[in-house]
Order: sequence, then structure tokens, then C-alpha cells
Amino acid sequence: MRWTLKPQPEIHKIQHLAQALNVDDIIATLLVQRGIETFEQAKQFFRPSLNDLHDPYLMQDMDKAVQRIETAIANGENILVFGDYDVDGTTAVSLMSSYLKTIYPNIDTYIPDRYAEGYGVSFQGIDYADDNGCSLIIALDCGIKSVDKVAYAKNKGIDFIICDHHRPGDTLPDAVAILDSKRPDCNYPYKELCGCGVGFKLIQALAANRGQGISNLIPYLDLVATAIAADIVPITGENRILASFGLKVINANPRPGIKALIQNLKKDKLSISDVVFVVAPRINAAGRIKHGKHAVALLTEFDLSQAEEFATQIEGLNADRKDLDKQITKEALQQIEQNSEQKKFTTVVYHESWHKGVIGIVASRLIETYYRPTLVFTKSGDKLAASARSVKDFDIYNALEACADHLEQFGGHMYAAGLTLKEEQFQDFKNRFEAVVSQTIHPDLLTPEITIDAEINLNDITPKFFRILKQFEPFGPGNMTPVFLTRQLKDSGHGKPIGADESHLRLFIRQEDSEGFGAIGFGLAAKKDLACNGGYFDAVYSVEENIWNGQSSLQLRLRDIRCE
Repeated sequence: MRWTLKPQPEIHKIQHLAQALNVDDIIATLLVQRGIETFEQAKQFFRPSLNDLHDPYLMQDMDKAVQRIETAIANGENILVFGDYDVDGTTAVSLMSSYLKTIYPNIDTYIPDRYAEGYGVSFQGIDYADDNGCSLIIALDCGIKSVDKVAYAKNKGIDFIICDHHRPGDTLPDAVAILDSKRPDCNYPYKELCGCGVGFKLIQALAANRGQGISNLIPYLDLVATAIAADIVPITGENRILASFGLKVINANPRPGIKALIQNLKKDKLSISDVVFVVAPRINAAGRIKHGKHAVALLTEFDLSQAEEFATQIEGLNADRKDLDKQITKEALQQIEQNSEQKKFTTVVYHESWHKGVIGIVASRLIETYYRPTLVFTKSGDKLAASARSVKDFDIYNALEACADHLEQFGGHMYAAGLTLKEEQFQDFKNRFEAVVSQTIHPDLLTPEITIDAEINLNDITPKFFRILKQFEPFGPGNMTPVFLTRQLKDSGHGKPIGADESHLRLFIRQEDSEGFGAIGFGLAAKKDLACNGGYFDAVYSVEENIWNGQSSLQLRLRDIRCE
């Protein structure tokens, strides 16, 4: 692991903010690192307000989108709400369709089949709209590159409104309205909304047009928070507001579908992390293993007993997903070892039988072992399809763009993408991708990095300090859980490996005359000899609350250990 201490802000900024907020310099440092330098900025950060959401009409084409929907309602047209099969897409479809149904009955939904249709707007989906007399399609979390599909729909007399957050291509589709703040001509102040977030801005504009306020839309924020968490978008600015209020809905009064998914969790309060690791994988499992429409059925069901039945089915799909993920990861690791590819800059593996629904998860798993840009391919019809995952600070989308002449299609983000190619192109593409990455990636990026916010002493960790840290939540990209470095630590002598396979490390750590803290390092049992030999060591960690037998205490979540 590379330990990288963030640049420390100018001391006068730290002192000014510490005095304005009556907090210590460490808290002020964390805030300034996050771009918060004034009392007013700190107030917005610690006290998110729905009143600080931007006017949706600042988004390019928003007026056209609202006008076209209102025209469809006035004319009695059938509207099809179309979205991708992942969490962002299915929550967006659930949000848009459930809101529209409160004002208009002629609403249908469509999620493409991951295997028969692939990602994004599909010809089959447009044919479905045509067969069912839909003259307007609202596409969510997809569509920004669907130039040919939108043209096909237009020839059938079907209009498109696109709500997307992916990067546009050189040519925009000929849609009635394209809502995407990443459009070069869009001056919307916040650029990091997820697909469901863009959908929320559209219903916010529709609601405003109908005399409704933001308070009418709070019940939809559980869906938006789930999408923000699952799509790993920055939890800054507008996303921080939406995620904060969405978590409140999830914890206080979630829709029956989400309630059914979380009601067996033995937790008083769910965090963004719980949504990422508990709620999102289950919603995703529907589209990965069976069909994304089952996720929409769950999220739009308002009868709790029916929602519980849907949730039970999805729980079974998630169990199947886990088994597939485990087996394919094992096979992919064997393939890498057999092909002696350990010294390459990329991981590219392929087997025709691998389940398309889990190859993205497998790509992430492979990065845990071989830390480098990774593609996992499988057979998809007469083509090969892959999921791409990247390492921190390397833009895999740009790397794929440099290989575009070997690809049929591709799309995605800096850290995750999808692509298809002809089977005969596979080896040429694989060689080209290795060459592009080897020429453009900095060697340091091939070693996992721990970014450290500040160096502190154990005595700095007080109940008040932790109470303020808790108010930094929700954590996520752009506002990660603060990570600290403390030097010259010693274990009490009782440190030991724990867990069923003894892969984790439990310590009780002291520094000079400090009282000491319990510490847990998941997957760090191999560091036992560094920490438990009676000598000094340095540790990188975050601070968390540990509740055991009804008793609460602070503990350190170890990220890494090192001796001088």
C-alpha cells in the first residue's frame, strides 16, 4: 500500500475556520480539505437543506421536457418510462413512473433484458412502445449516445426525452429534450448527478409547474439516495443534500419495497455504506440474474405483504449472484495465473460461459488481487461483451476510447464501463488495450493507495471529536470517511488474529500516556508480527463506534500497519 498524506491547507485558513466554528484545528483541516472555508459553507455542509437544491430549469432543455410531458398528458398520449437494468436505472424508472402515475394514468415502464438487448435504449424497447401506442419515451440513465435508436423511434412517430448523466458523444440524438449536465452547452451548476438524480430534477420541474413544492417530493428521495450510493457518484453539493434527506426517508419511512429489503437488518440506523453493501446488491441482482423489471416491481409496490414476497424472490436471486460471482472469480484468477500475465499493466480475461450479469463484480474482485485496469469478457449472442473496472485515478473510459476502432460499442465512466466487440477482434483489442494502458498509466497507480487526511495523536480522539466527525456523513466519493495516521504506537500485548479463518487482526493500541483504543484490521492478520512484537509501529485508520452487548465505545478501523 502507498500511504499518501493529503497536502495540508494554509494555516491561516485552518485557524480562521476553527475560530469561526469553535472547533479544533484537526476538524477545521478536514473541512478546508473538502473546500469548506467559511462559516456559511460549513453551515450548508453540516445542515443540508432542500432549499439549497438548484432550480431544475437551469438545466438545458428542461423547459422543453416539461412542455412535452404536459402536452402528452393533455392529449391523452401513452408514455413509456424506459431505463437501464442496474440500480441507477431501475430506481430512476421507479421514481419517474410512480410520480407520473400520481398525475396521469397512461404510464408504462420498460427495462431492457441484459442478455437479449444489452445496455441502454434498444430497438426492441422502441418496438414495444410502438406496439402499445406509446408516442413518448422518457429514457433514464441511458440514451445520450442512442443516435440511431432515437432516429428509429422518430420514424415511428415516437418522441424521446433523455435523462442521462453519461458523457455525450460528438453527436447528440435528435430528441425533444436531452437532460444531461455533462452536455457542453449545459450550464447547470452541478455536474455529478446520477441518472435517478436527473430524473428527480425532471419531476421537481414538473411539480413546480403544477404548483407543488419540494416537500411533496420527499417520499421519492429513498430511491435517489439508493441510486447515489450504488452508482458511486460524488456525495458533494446537490448529491449530499439528496443523499442526506434520502437516508432520513430510508430510516424513517421508506417505500414498502425498500422496507421489505431492510426490515431483517439488526441496525437502528442505516448509513450510505449499508445502502451500498446491503440494499443495492439486492436491487441489482434482479437485472443480473433474471430481469430488471422485477426490481421495478419491488420498488413501485405499495402493498407491504406483496413487497415482502418480491423481496424474498430477489433475496434468492442475490444468493445465486453470490455463488456465480465466487465461482467465476476463482476461474478468472486461475486463468491469469496459468497465462503468466502477472507482469502486465492490464487484466483481460474471457470465457464464453461466464454469466454476463456478474462480470462487473468479478472485475472488481480481480482488482483486489491484481491491482490494474481490468476487463472481464463473456459471450453475448454472436459478440463478446465485457465489463471494465479501473484503479484509482486512471480513466478507463479514455483508454477504451483510444481502442474504439476495435470495438462495436462502449460507454460508461472513468472507473467503470461496458463494451462489446466481434470475437475476431478480441486478440487485437487485448493487445491494443495493454499498449494504451502501459503507455498512459503512471506506475504508482498500480499500487493501491491509502489517502490520509491528517496525522494525529490518540489523545486527539475524544467523544466530542467523534460527534463532529459523525456529522460529516453521509460519506462517499468527494467526502470519504476521514483517515488518520498515528505514529509510535504499541499493542498492549494481547493482539491476535480473529475470525473463522483468522484473517483479521484485533489489537489494543496505546501511544505514550494515552488511554488506548481497541482496533480491528479486517484482512490484516498477516501484519500480526509487525504489531505484536512489543515494538513500535505506525497505523493508518478511521474512527468508528463499536456497540457490543449494548455498550458503545470508540474503536479504530485499521487500514494498514507499518514499522519505521
